[in-house]
Amino acid sequence: MFRLWGKLWKDNHLLMDTVACNSDYSMSRTAMVFQALDEICHTFDLGQPIWLDSNIKDFKRHDKTRFTKDSFIEAIAFDYLEIHVIEE
Repeated sequence: MFRLWGKLWKDNHLLMDTVACNSDYSMSRTAMVFQALDEICHTFDLGQPIWLDSNIKDFKRHDKTRFTKDSFIEAIAFDYLEIHVIEE
């Protein structure tokens, strides 16, 4: 089962977290990541973040990335959204 952990951080404190699961392996890994990120953003009532080059590079290397205020169109009330693949 594919699981993606989403966490909202502010001032080095965890505000909220959730895990998005997907067991449909007919989807590509990229599609599973985007679907899970969509589910996480819906849970946190956020708009979709923009994937910057630094996010793509970090995610490819570590299966984890942080979306800061630069990745969101609207103002955010937290420091960053972190996503992390915890199971594939």
